[in-house]
Amino acid sequence: MTRMRTDLVEAHVPNGRQIAFEVASGITAGAGIMIGIIRRLYVATLFTVVTTALCGLAYPLFVTAAARVLFPSQASGSLIERNGQVVGSRLIGQSFSGPGYFWSRPSAAGRGYDGASSGGSNLGPTSAALIARVADDRHRLSATNPGPRVPIELVTTSASGLDPHLSPAGAGFQVPRVARERGIDEAALRQLVADVTEPRQLGILGEPRVNVLLLNLALDERYPRSANR
Repeated sequence: MTRMRTDLVEAHVPNGRQIAFEVASGITAGAGIMIGIIRRLYVATLFTVVTTALCGLAYPLFVTAAARVLFPSQASGSLIERNGQVVGSRLIGQSFSGPGYFWSRPSAAGRGYDGASSGGSNLGPTSAALIARVADDRHRLSATNPGPRVPIELVTTSASGLDPHLSPAGAGFQVPRVARERGIDEAALRQLVADVTEPRQLGILGEPRVNVLLLNLALDERYPRSANR
């Protein structure tokens, strides 16, 4: 009976070799897990570095270089130069207040056509401030050309506040005032507006439009201010 009990105890108590084997097995398993973690970290880090270099450096540099070669003007901001000086961009409108120039539509971007503050006024159709501002602008414009209805874009802002265009009707409404201030024939001025009117893109996209800055530059070139009465 005592011998049987001793055998049972020895069967349940591991010997030194078994303990050493289990310890070695645990160490090996732990080392394998660490190696797996390190390998995954290495792959993740390498993937991050490679994709950052390709997508964050190589691709932007390639696209920028290709754009400057294929589309030099557009890649530089569609800037407009006169006498070696940049006077504006085809893409961003400007405010004009002189009576001898065509006026742009109102802008809610900053203090007006501020590229760093692009946006609309966020005023709804029931806003008293918007209604008052539109009424004042309509009254002011009607005084310069009594009779015709004021085109809507001359009293409303664009969503971006940077729209450089007017409709042909918006430019045409201002022809009598500009012609009167410049002392030129209205028909000749309407022809100038028609000359700078841009058609629909591809013949189907958008609407005919007039870039106000280009129109005023063409106005000064064809009818210099020194020639005004």
